[in-house]
Amino acid sequence: MKVQVPDRIVIATRESALAMWQARHIESRLLQLYPRLDVQILGMTTEGDRKLGASLAKIGGKGLFVKELEEALARGEADIAVHSLKDVPMDLLPGHVIAAIPERADPRDAFVSQRYPNIAALPAGARVGTSSLRRESQLRSRCPGLEIKPLRGNVPTRLRKLDEDQYDAIILAAAGLKRLGLDARITALLTLEESLPAAGQGALGIECRGDRPDIIELLAPIDHAATASCVRAERAVARTLAGSCNVPLAAFGQIANGTMSLRGYVGSPDGSHVARAAVSGEAAEAEALGVALAARLRDAGADEILSALADGHAGA
Repeated sequence: MKVQVPDRIVIATRESALAMWQARHIESRLLQLYPRLDVQILGMTTEGDRKLGASLAKIGGKGLFVKELEEALARGEADIAVHSLKDVPMDLLPGHVIAAIPERADPRDAFVSQRYPNIAALPAGARVGTSSLRRESQLRSRCPGLEIKPLRGNVPTRLRKLDEDQYDAIILAAAGLKRLGLDARITALLTLEESLPAAGQGALGIECRGDRPDIIELLAPIDHAATASCVRAERAVARTLAGSCNVPLAAFGQIANGTMSLRGYVGSPDGSHVARAAVSGEAAEAEALGVALAARLRDAGADEILSALADGHAGA
């Protein structure tokens, strides 16, 4: 029997400019499909937003950006939550599902600077801002003489800190800058070799409760199969290796002619020890490919890096 889609839907979102853009983007997609649908947006402040001065790795990780939104779903105050998938923990709240993953935007990291044209031009001692241990590890591995400084806040705040000369360059997700119409601030796009993206980077995830078949059916046309397969593979890598904000881990998949190419990275925060690996196979076997890549990363030395991180002995 066909499920009756609802007449009204409430979208839970963080209140940052980027998060609101993402929620309104999904609202627009839904209204294109269902012109008579009543869509409401519920803006919320998460614990991650309230602690913007602290290191994510030290206060509990990026899951702090989704906890309150998931609780709103659990209480029935909202029907869906729109997330940047790279911020979503590998394990959702029990009984919740990612019902749709729209087509991914640019997954790359962006180099932003008013002084230097790219990473290669940075001199020893240049101050580079990033909030990500993944980015920091790859930067330190490639350019060990840089001064990596923590950078928190929403996108406009990070750009303001750069403009105030607190940094010589900063690294941000290209998708966020482009979604906010800030393409002109991008000095250079980092190649996958320079900075492999986080699992799910550039993709949005729409979460709902698993006991809402009406919502799941409503969202089905928004799902982009190729993006969803790649993201499932990337998240499987991170889940298998217990990836979190405390682990400098990257995973990125691409599909061509039904074949997925998946590459991964695990490194110590100081970039002195790294493990890289790649696999390819049928896109339909996305999660199995992710597990296989995790095994190859372990063979390449990821276990030693992860053990050192767990023991607190990894480099700064």
